[in-house]
Amino acid sequence: MSTYLTAQAVTLNFTTQPLFNAITFTIQRGDKVGLIGHNGCGKSSLLKLLSGQFEPSSGAVAKANTCLMRYVEQHLPEALNSHSVLSALSEFISDDEIWRAELLLDELGFSIREREMPVENCSGGQQMRLLLARAIIHQPDLLLLDEPSNHLDLPSLLWLEQFLSAWKGSFILVSHDQTLLDRVTNTTWVMRDQTLHHFSLPCSQARQALDEKDETDRLRHASEQKEIDRIEKSAKRLATWGKVYDNEDLARKAKTMFARKERLEEQQTELTDGTPWALRLQGERLPANRLLETMPFSVTPPDSALHLFDMTEMRVKSGDRIAVLGSNGCGKSTLLNLLYRHYQSKEMPDICTSKSVTFHDRCRLGYYDQSLEQLDDNQTISDTLQSFAEISSETAKRSLISAGFEYARHDQLVASLSGGERARLLFIGLTLARYHMLFLDEPTNHLDMEGKEELIQTLQEFEGAALLVSHDRSLIEQSCNRFWFVENGSLTEYLSAEEVYARIADSAPKSADSTSATSSPSNPVSPTVEADSEEQLLERLLELESLLEADKQRKPKHQKPAMQQEWQQQIEEITAQL
Repeated sequence: MSTYLTAQAVTLNFTTQPLFNAITFTIQRGDKVGLIGHNGCGKSSLLKLLSGQFEPSSGAVAKANTCLMRYVEQHLPEALNSHSVLSALSEFISDDEIWRAELLLDELGFSIREREMPVENCSGGQQMRLLLARAIIHQPDLLLLDEPSNHLDLPSLLWLEQFLSAWKGSFILVSHDQTLLDRVTNTTWVMRDQTLHHFSLPCSQARQALDEKDETDRLRHASEQKEIDRIEKSAKRLATWGKVYDNEDLARKAKTMFARKERLEEQQTELTDGTPWALRLQGERLPANRLLETMPFSVTPPDSALHLFDMTEMRVKSGDRIAVLGSNGCGKSTLLNLLYRHYQSKEMPDICTSKSVTFHDRCRLGYYDQSLEQLDDNQTISDTLQSFAEISSETAKRSLISAGFEYARHDQLVASLSGGERARLLFIGLTLARYHMLFLDEPTNHLDMEGKEELIQTLQEFEGAALLVSHDRSLIEQSCNRFWFVENGSLTEYLSAEEVYARIADSAPKSADSTSATSSPSNPVSPTVEADSEEQLLERLLELESLLEADKQRKPKHQKPAMQQEWQQQIEEITAQL
């Protein structure tokens, strides 16, 4: 097996505290590594160090001469905004190789017209594909991917999963999407406590193994502490006796035992510091059949006549957790914003006079806007928190400290906070206000994997109602019980997330998006072959069997018997046709 890259005792310091300290690892041919860890632990910095953008504070990184490595950044360089898609891809190849760029764009789903589109007009999914194209056109052996799934809509996310599953080279993938990592990786690195834990397992199994290690360490630490306490108690007793009876022998034995205690403390099993914050959302159930009711109306952006889609007649009650799904730009966030403006119009009638939306008179609504604009940059952290609910300064102080904001920072301005810290502050405010209904617009954008899991758990227990715009499949599948899908200018409700996925798959163009054309570094492109009807039936059969098996693997309370019956019936029908 070929070794592509080796890191030996690598440390990276930006301040007096290292991001990571003396970590060692090796990348071999065929390794598909998922790199995970809480926000700020140094994942992106490690990729930049491996790509040569950062120099290690100590240690060394060695790359094989035969290994071609490419770093896939999170964003396209601003200098490319005015370039066409084709010219942005052709930047590092000669004029007589432009055909390679054209062929690769075709394989990645860009039409001939879209090749000449300015980069700044690309959607999030198109930008991600262009970023990948700029890397794989060089036929690399090793890809370094820094959160490529960020801000992608569901169709683009499913495409990325398919691409990485088919990729024959090696890669290191930084992501907080556990579903994606489980399906495309065979190795997991967990960055935590300034070190790197290695597992030859996909993400969910690796995290389970780490939890088991933590429990073993906890038990071992407790046993060691018990022995340390015993020795210390005996040493103190001997020291006292030596002093009382003026016995040098007893005093010497006490000194020896204290030295032994110090050695045991130095060798004691270290425990993890854990994650810096636990996310909780608390709300109140309003005993009413209708918190929100909509009649048909046109969803358009504020101050614009652009029609995005038609909203249908819907009712929302306490206990409803509704996922609003669809491609980027279809109007999901606009819907939440528009509904929130209707809610505000109860106190600000000039905002909206339409009767298409009705809120319960006593409904209190909280809104998590993905832009985090509800937070006033000119307020202090403490004052911002008190603006959400009538709470004492002492309650605000305790809430901030429990969320990782030390007391010395409470007079800091919101403008100075990072994106993750702003999101944390907003979640604390939403919890303290105890709303009847929440609108959550892309709440996972600034959350790490543990934060997402806490959000899933807290939404399952949330007593109010929630409308949720997200592309995170774990969050959608485990938190929501209703699914609104926006497509082709209209909104349709489905019974399960799997039905939405199937709908997306059915409507996806049968092009290179569904091939393994870019699967090999030595052959980045290959012709697309359209499936005949029998192949399509087989694909649908495999998909249905996968959906059925996946649902049966869930806990009973999360299974969908009605969907299982429908899938089984479709399986039998397709089997009969074949």
